[in-house]
Amino acid sequence: METWDAIRSRRDVRKFTDQPIPPEDLDRILEAGRRAPSSQNTQPWDFVVVTEREQLRELATVWQGAQHVATSAATIALVAPVPTSERQRDQIEYDLGQATMSMMIAAADLGVGTGHTAVFDQDRARAVLGFPDGRFCAYLIPAGYPADRPLRPIERPNRRPFEEVVHRGRW
Repeated sequence: METWDAIRSRRDVRKFTDQPIPPEDLDRILEAGRRAPSSQNTQPWDFVVVTEREQLRELATVWQGAQHVATSAATIALVAPVPTSERQRDQIEYDLGQATMSMMIAAADLGVGTGHTAVFDQDRARAVLGFPDGRFCAYLIPAGYPADRPLRPIERPNRRPFEEVVHRGRW
């Protein structure tokens, strides 16, 4: 798939088939995250990849809106340092957003659907994932092949009109 088609095809997927993601495809998605830009090249992320069904079920309990994690083929947990200042917090959040989108577009390019979820229960996430003190699990990216329909460019996305969103020069 071309990059533009991958961007136009990416959508939140919450229902997945039972088909596993080939390891080389999963590695490519992770590599896209690793290569994402970050403020001052700090690369404040670590990725914990979960593919075992029982662990995915446990991971789905870290937030009430994370049920789709249990049925994903794989879920990528984005783990970062606990910020020590507001500035660092903002940088980490922005950087994690860039890594997230890079992985989601790379996944769409491979026909793999992704979603996203927050992590509310950090103690539970730490117990399931084993990340060290001084770190927190910011987000989860469940991934798998869409159960409803394959990814393809969305011709009429549910988005605000271009003319309403884009301001040239001034608001």
